[in-house]
Amino acid sequence: MEKEALQAGSVVVSKKSAKAQTIKKGLHAALKENVESKKIVKKAMTKKSKKKVKSKILSGYQLVIVESPSKAKTIKKYLGRDFQVIASNGHIKDLPKSKLGVDVKNNFAIDLVPITNKKDKIEKIQSMAKNADKIFLAPDPDREGEAIAFHLHEEIGRKRNVFRVLFNAVTKKNVRDAIDHPQELDVRKYDSQRTRRILDRLVGYKISPILWDKVQRGLSAGRVQSVALRIIVEREDEVRAFKSEQWFSIHALMIKDEKEFKATYYGDSPEKKVDLTEIKNVEHILKKVKNQPFKAIEVKKKERRQSPTPPFTTSKLQQEAANKLGFTAKRTMSVAQRLYEGINLKGFGLQGLITYMRTDSVRTEPEALESLRKYINQKYGTEFLSSSSIVYTKKKGGKVQDAHEAIRPANLDFPPELVKDDLASDEFRLYQLIWNKFVSSQMSHAVIDQTAVVFECHGTFFKSTGSIVKFPGFRTVYLESAIENAKAKDENLEIAGNKGDNILPEISEGEILKPKANPESLEHWTSPPPRYNEASLVKELEERGIGRPSTYAAIISNIQDRGYVEKTENRFLPTELGGVVCKMLIDSFPNIMDIDFTAKIEESLDQIEEGEIKWKKVLKDFWGDFEKTLEKAKGEMKNLKKQLLPTGVKCLKCSDGIYMIKWGKNGQFLTCSNYPDCNSTQDFKKTLEGKIEIIPKEYAKKPCPDCGNKLVVKKGRYGRFLTCEMYPECKATLPYVLDVHCPACKVGFFAEKRSRFGKLFYGCSNYPKCDNAVWTRPYAYECEVCKHPVMVFKETKKDGKHLQCIKCKHKVAIENTPFNTEEE
Repeated sequence: MEKEALQAGSVVVSKKSAKAQTIKKGLHAALKENVESKKIVKKAMTKKSKKKVKSKILSGYQLVIVESPSKAKTIKKYLGRDFQVIASNGHIKDLPKSKLGVDVKNNFAIDLVPITNKKDKIEKIQSMAKNADKIFLAPDPDREGEAIAFHLHEEIGRKRNVFRVLFNAVTKKNVRDAIDHPQELDVRKYDSQRTRRILDRLVGYKISPILWDKVQRGLSAGRVQSVALRIIVEREDEVRAFKSEQWFSIHALMIKDEKEFKATYYGDSPEKKVDLTEIKNVEHILKKVKNQPFKAIEVKKKERRQSPTPPFTTSKLQQEAANKLGFTAKRTMSVAQRLYEGINLKGFGLQGLITYMRTDSVRTEPEALESLRKYINQKYGTEFLSSSSIVYTKKKGGKVQDAHEAIRPANLDFPPELVKDDLASDEFRLYQLIWNKFVSSQMSHAVIDQTAVVFECHGTFFKSTGSIVKFPGFRTVYLESAIENAKAKDENLEIAGNKGDNILPEISEGEILKPKANPESLEHWTSPPPRYNEASLVKELEERGIGRPSTYAAIISNIQDRGYVEKTENRFLPTELGGVVCKMLIDSFPNIMDIDFTAKIEESLDQIEEGEIKWKKVLKDFWGDFEKTLEKAKGEMKNLKKQLLPTGVKCLKCSDGIYMIKWGKNGQFLTCSNYPDCNSTQDFKKTLEGKIEIIPKEYAKKPCPDCGNKLVVKKGRYGRFLTCEMYPECKATLPYVLDVHCPACKVGFFAEKRSRFGKLFYGCSNYPKCDNAVWTRPYAYECEVCKHPVMVFKETKKDGKHLQCIKCKHKVAIENTPFNTEEE
């Protein structure tokens, strides 16, 4: 029957009969009645359902959202094809730039808006979230990361199947464990973050306009950065107020068994040290001990144990990287971020090498601790392993951000020497520092033998101290920079492992020794407290409770970028502008500039995160007092723009004028007291002693295009520029242009400019028609390889100072060019 029906249907279709539709209906009816045709239909339906299932698998996935693209690549590799990973590229929402964005009258309601250029990113995340079965919010495990997670959740708009995941290290195990054990969003951590953000906005947005009005346009104040500035300014005041005093020391060069050592004058009694400040006393003592023997009246030997220290916290990492590697805090955090997010290792692919680098904690997870102890035992032996696990706790009181571990290697299978070829120089050096610190933290004590000998000579007493490392223990791997740089009060003592052990010969009580030469005196002068460097400033901020370790790098960068502080010989000095702004803020906003008050705010933020205090209460308490001081400052703060400070320096142009310090839009300058009859102005600088020094004027080769007079090189907020020497009669200004033609448009010249972040670069003067730009100084020097007309200056440890072709990267040593003297 089926066969006949099919044949009939075939004939009818081929002939296109008028009865085709009727026969077709009959054919389907016959097929349904047939048992075999039922099987065919069932088979077809099964295929159809399979296709639907396959389609569902292709469209359904789990979405993971992280902060950075590099971390996204690493995590994607670990999770596989069922997961899609996208990066938010940091914060996606913030307070608006054009207005305050905080309604203090409406219970501190905030107006969060998408960050510039983040609209497309938000839309892409929303689009991917629509088709995702589950969404995992995986920004960094700190307050800022929690805020990003909340903002992502708000923009996605889903309530179901949206989870928060936290991982302390970007390793396969940690990432998989986090996905398998998701958490809920932490609203208290978010409350702490937005409280800090609102406080910073209120201070910055309300105080900065006052500084614009009273001092200089473009200035800014920050809740934490202003206090950091105060610390530097007050140290500078101490240095300048310090009066050095003379003092002396007396040393005798001793010898026994052909070994030389020093004995240093202690006093008229072995119990009390005497400070020598008078030369006549020194001469009297030298006369008494001249050509006299020394008798050993006391010999003390003791064994001292030196303990290892915990793995790095953020601040300790910044301090040690500054001391040992010469890194700034900003550079340290940038390199650590790369090590955390993942490095491409040959044979292993992308691997996160360290745990999360923003932490106050010194603890280590038990599993990692066990692995470390096995590693030490295998590599160094049982005698170098501490007898039991060392559990570290934070010494300082207060709340500790203990959500994550201390900074450590994420996987002990990747020692520094194994991955060295895959790391950039900075990455390797910092990774090795973190590795060695972590390994040393579970090693045995160092044992140091110390010997102290007291000598008597004609009623005067001298002391000699020596030490030797009996067993190095943890010092085999790591030694704190503080220990390395330590100098004992007794100059005979040298820290073992620093410049070599200072070993005394065997000396017995009652033994008499004669100095190799008569004792001599040395003159010394007391030193002022040292100016802060990167390490000591970070340490000071931490000890004073100013900011958080994760913010130190930004704080230090900000006060430099604002022109409040500059670095000289690796030490921070306040600029004239920084000193003036600091003192004005202290006078008008004593609470904001109070170090203890700022530290208490940080404690309040910790309490918000711990659930001990409501965030709106902290804001209300702060705003009540701050609002009153704001109104007072607007009326009472000094207006430096209207002030003229006499210098006593004679005008270089007129006969009887005196230069006065005046504030302009680009800072301080000297103007003649006879203005407007004399329009002489000069740039100046102050020496460390406060003396005014006029900076010689630099003139451009070309004349002023408006009046024909000379063009003077000036320095403003955005770098150097040219202005007419007849200003203000002639107000012509031009960019500072180098005598180097732009090779792209062949019309403009390279002009010196600064980015919105304050970084110097060289862009075409024909902008916006030509957007050609380079980061380092260009020179009109033809490349001998590709004949490109412009090369740029570079300086690296490997190649030293050289010119590099923009096009083919060919290098020429600077000494082989006509520009050698310019870059010396």
